[in-house]
Amino acid sequence: MKILLAFMLAAAAVQAQGDAVYTPGDGVSLPQVVKQVKAEYTSEAMRQMIEGVVVLDVVVKSDGTVGDVAVKQSVDAVYGLDENAVKAMKQWVFKAGTKDGKAVNVRVDVRMNFSLR
Repeated sequence: MKILLAFMLAAAAVQAQGDAVYTPGDGVSLPQVVKQVKAEYTSEAMRQMIEGVVVLDVVVKSDGTVGDVAVKQSVDAVYGLDENAVKAMKQWVFKAGTKDGKAVNVRVDVRMNFSLR
């Protein structure tokens, strides 16, 4: 019974480490963009001539896909630009960041610029 419990605790520790989210630096490398999708303007935002930068808080997962995305700095929560930035971000693909030679989840900020020019 003790061996089974020890094995279960060890497995839980490995799982927890696999779910950990790191920040770049101190042995953790930045993820590298493989596929970038540009966020689209909404017609309403164009009519309102809204321009600016949306800053997104993004978790790049160890498989290179995008996990959690949150708007850290909004440019437009009314006419859909923030929402479109999140939708576009979810389609990006990365070469995962690494720690000790292994792919890990890494939290990064991504800036998306909306410009009518």
